Amino acid sequence: MRNLLIGILFPAMLIGSFVHAEKSDDMAQKLALALVSGRYVTAVNQGLINDEAKGDKGFTADLFVAQLTKNYNEKTGIDLATIKPTNELNKLLIAYVKVVKEVINDKQELINTKGLKFKGFIPAVYGKKVGDAFYKETGVKLKQTSSKYRNRANKPDAFESEILAKFENNEFEKNVGYGVNAQKNGEEVYRYMQPIYIKEACLKCHGTPVGSLDIAGRKKEGYNIGDVRGAISVMLPLSFIK
Repeated sequence: MRNLLIGILFPAMLIGSFVHAEKSDDMAQKLALALVSGRYVTAVNQGLINDEAKGDKGFTADLFVAQLTKNYNEKTGIDLATIKPTNELNKLLIAYVKVVKEVINDKQELINTKGLKFKGFIPAVYGKKVGDAFYKETGVKLKQTSSKYRNRANKPDAFESEILAKFENNEFEKNVGYGVNAQKNGEEVYRYMQPIYIKEACLKCHGTPVGSLDIAGRKKEGYNIGDVRGAISVMLPLSFIK
């Protein structure tokens, strides 16, 4: 009888585990793409942000979120302007928008400083500020990381280094992330990595010629369009998965 029960129950357990992992993967990917969309908005508005001749630029938190919402909807089909807190993912996305508004509001004085050519509010800074604030708000970690990191806060750990190498060596399908259940400080978590690729807007700071200085005085890495710049690393407590 015991063997019969195992034969009956084991497939169901496998199905349950698969559904659980699929939900974890979907949530983590949607959160990673939210940070990617915010980085995109920051990147494409660098000309406006760094316009030294203009004071009040009208680049408010509401305008930022409107552009974020449009880009995110194109990526995921989710409208951040209309979602309701009916599930854990939506609750996290609502918290994300709240945090974004707080970060952009906090940067208004800097963004609107007249006579300052480079404000330093770049995609990496956006990602760090929003990621830190989001973790404090929700307990979910959103981190930017790269094998060629500039900020030590973005240094990859062992897991991140391994997956970054696989992205860079094209061991996974392009634009497809990687996730796995893991233990972190005694807590069960889902770890997920979403690759970030070099776009046209990235080349001003990360393009060629390699070793030349960008507007921030940092050495360019020599990337080309389509190269893997790094990844968004998500650490999602499994308690969020229901």
